[in-house]
Amino acid sequence: MSKAQLVITAVVLEGRSKSEVARDYGLSRYWVHQLVKRYEAEGAAAFTPRSRRPHTNPHAITDEVEERIIRLRKTLAKAGYDAGAATIAEHLRRDPDITEVPGISTIWRILDRRGFITPQPHKRPRSSWKRFEAEQPNQCWQSDVTHWRLTNGTSVEILNIIDDHSRLLIASIARRTITGPDVVDAFTDAFTTWGTPAAVLTDNGAVFTATPRRGGRTALQILLGELGVNYINSRPYHPQTCGKIERLHQTLKKRLAALPPATTIDELQSQLNEFSDYYNTTRPHRALHRRTPTEAFNARPKAFPTGYKIPPHFRVRHDKIDAAGAITIRYNSQLHHIGLSKHLRRTKVIVLINDLDIRVLDRHSGQLIRKLTLDPTRDYQKRGVKPGNSPTNRPQM
Repeated sequence: MSKAQLVITAVVLEGRSKSEVARDYGLSRYWVHQLVKRYEAEGAAAFTPRSRRPHTNPHAITDEVEERIIRLRKTLAKAGYDAGAATIAEHLRRDPDITEVPGISTIWRILDRRGFITPQPHKRPRSSWKRFEAEQPNQCWQSDVTHWRLTNGTSVEILNIIDDHSRLLIASIARRTITGPDVVDAFTDAFTTWGTPAAVLTDNGAVFTATPRRGGRTALQILLGELGVNYINSRPYHPQTCGKIERLHQTLKKRLAALPPATTIDELQSQLNEFSDYYNTTRPHRALHRRTPTEAFNARPKAFPTGYKIPPHFRVRHDKIDAAGAITIRYNSQLHHIGLSKHLRRTKVIVLINDLDIRVLDRHSGQLIRKLTLDPTRDYQKRGVKPGNSPTNRPQM
């Protein structure tokens, strides 16, 4: 017999006072009075336990907000973007019409109730992952090449560069085939825009490194060496080392698959540019505590090459040696001519300018053509060293 039945028996059948029964059973007189009143109105149904759930919930989401969640889920998924509960919550926060954003767990329950969640018991739990993350932006960049196809079936290669700390997509370029000069151009442009990283991590692809195959160095290795950047190769047949860039490829391809297939490389490049902008500035990242990569990149001081002091004036230039065998550099509002060699005329070069220290590299081979300290008092800078791989031109390792 339940306590409610005992109380009713004592009051109704035994004729005891409500105050006495309340005292004997350790209850309030008000509760006993309400129970008796309910029994008189409902009979035996009064003994059935009642829900303590409140009649109203001021924090309950409206049908309008729930439908907004479902529309966001469908829209993001159709566009090939992440459509998880956390991403939906971030979009709701940016909606001026939504005054109170539901919690991530609430959004997840709504998606589950509406049939948008597929159980994946086989997936490895996140708690078991061993993560590495650079402490600062520009402490380490990762780079890799992936493949995509145009409408006519033509295979295209895509070079991506990301910042390990912030996941910022530094560069994403499409070419019929990614070559060594394409890699050098992408990195030099990235240095100008985002700064020079302390380290670069890639796999052992031929456009990145020549060490595992034939020895020597690629143009990228020479460029990084000239700038004091630590170059790291992943372990062969171990893509987990470059896990962040590999995961980016999945996200990128999911988005590209949701778009109309590109018919040309230029059209594909436009799609990559659109993706980069959304990925960097709009999409919140789970590993970044729901910040965007741009927010994470700007939140901390930037790293720079070990032992490399930030120069008062550093820039990277692309140029071509003129018919006279020279290139021009402007310093302190004055134009200076850098003598190289007439035999190298029309050669495309990369010029690394560190205040007065200048290094000229062959764009295709990465070979150091000349290094010098600019004399601001002279217009024409005579050739101080021979071009090519002379002992004085070899980079100091």
